[in-house]
Parts: sequence; structure tokens; C-alpha cells
Amino acid sequence: MASLRSLALWCTFGALVIPLCLSHLIEVPAGKKECFFEDLHANDKMTVTYQVGGGGHLDIDFWISDPDVMAMQKQLKQSQGTVSITAKKDGRHEYCFSNQMSSIADKIVSFNVHGVIYVGEGEDEIVAPIEREIRLLANGLTAVKDEQEYIVVRERTHRNTAESTNSRVKWWSLLQALVLFSVVAWQIYYLKSFFEVKRVI
Repeated sequence: MASLRSLALWCTFGALVIPLCLSHLIEVPAGKKECFFEDLHANDKMTVTYQVGGGGHLDIDFWISDPDVMAMQKQLKQSQGTVSITAKKDGRHEYCFSNQMSSIADKIVSFNVHGVIYVGEGEDEIVAPIEREIRLLANGLTAVKDEQEYIVVRERTHRNTAESTNSRVKWWSLLQALVLFSVVAWQIYYLKSFFEVKRVI
């Protein structure tokens, strides 16, 4: 009984810690692409969630290819997305983030990869109830973590936009003040010329 409890504690700890290690933040240079891969077996499921956090118009091209280099899913010029696939055959499945449409701006991309290993019908019946609950808990924690990371990236993007707007407003206000003082000084000088007494000698 004690060993079962310690196993449950270690599995819960792994469910909490391991998904946190799967979060990635990369920079995709202008005109380049970054590719990664996962080795999957038939009927395994893989989900990739991504969010563009900086650079240009905050968009990027994304696709997943099977071992035969055939595109299974493709998203073009998206700022965020979630793509899920089910492997049809064993082999290396590649997923890429492409910034080839941009010749100037580098893109910062945050993404997560998680998956479900396929278990045959006969094998699923011998899975302990506590292990089934731990799997459900791990999937729920992964979903919550993905949502939190999405919120963090959106907050960073909005903060950068707000700081840029504040900077522009500050410089525009200074320019307006400078123009206002210049106009006032010119008006005072111009009005003084009306009251000057001119004598002809």
C-alpha cells in the first residue's frame, strides 16, 4: 500500500514537472525556418500549440510533415495556433516554423508539444484506475499550462504595444509644446510691432 502511494506521488510529481520542461521559446530569423521532429508510432497523437510573441506583424507559417515529407497540417501567416495530428505510420514527424515570407523582421515564437501514446484495446483494460486518473490530471495540467503561457505571451505583446504608444504620445506632446511656444513667441513679437512708435526724422 505504501509503495502504491509513493508511486502515485512520483507520477503526480512527474505530471506536474515534465510538461513544464516541454515549453520552448525560439527566435526565427527573417527569411529562415526552424524545424523540429518527434518519433511517433502509428496511432500516436501529437499536439503543437504556438504563439508569436514578437517581430513584424506577429505572424508565421507552420506545418507538420509525416515520414514521407508530406504535409499533414499547414497554417499560413497565423499569430497563434493549435495543430493536432494522429500518426498514420511509424517514423519521424517534422514540424517547422517558417519566417521565409519576411525579409526584415525576426519572429519570437513560444510553443509547446505534447502527445498521447496509443494503447491497444486489450492493454487499456489492465491500466490501474489511479494511473488513468493521473493521465487525466496530466492532460488537464498541460492544458492549463498552455493557457497560462498564452496569457503571458499576450500580456507581453500588449505591454510592448502600450509602451510604444506611450513613447509616441510623449514625443508628440513635446513637439506640440515646442510648436505652441514658438507660435506664442512669434505672436508676441508680431503684436509688439503694432505698438512701436515710428518717427520720421
